[in-house]
Amino acid sequence: MDTVMLEPSLYTVKAVLILDNDGERLYAKYYDDTYPSVKEQKAFEKNIFSKTHRTDSEIALLEGLTVVYKSNIDLFFYVVGSSHENEVIILEAVLNCLKNVERRALLENMEGLFLAVDEIVDGGVILESDPQQVVHRVALRGEDVPYSEQTVTQVMKTKLKWS
Repeated sequence: MDTVMLEPSLYTVKAVLILDNDGERLYAKYYDDTYPSVKEQKAFEKNIFSKTHRTDSEIALLEGLTVVYKSNIDLFFYVVGSSHENEVIILEAVLNCLKNVERRALLENMEGLFLAVDEIVDGGVILESDPQQVVHRVALRGEDVPYSEQTVTQVMKTKLKWS
């Protein structure tokens, strides 16, 4: 049996998704054309949610893709990569920057989420895995809280201010 060697690629992320407790899309950003239409994306999201919302694991193989996910009280965070991607890297690099965000804070500060995800992943390439650096780059400021002491949750709760 011949094995195919895949060329290493920086394009490790195919999608970042945030779904609510009912599996409805709150945020979705796809970085390639694996699911080119909104209809295909929503079908994939429904499938991914139905397979993962009642499990405690953090990794799933679904439709030939590696899906790394975490949930909190009212949100499900998903990062999708190809089947040959290292799920630990995806988990550590992307999901750990987004964890512990609550639905209300997310919905009240979607512009902060857009900027934060763009700092973490750009075009499918993981740019930043340190939540503190994401805070610095997005230039969000908390009330009297130094950057070094802010969490991503605090970032999502603060108002966007440009310096």
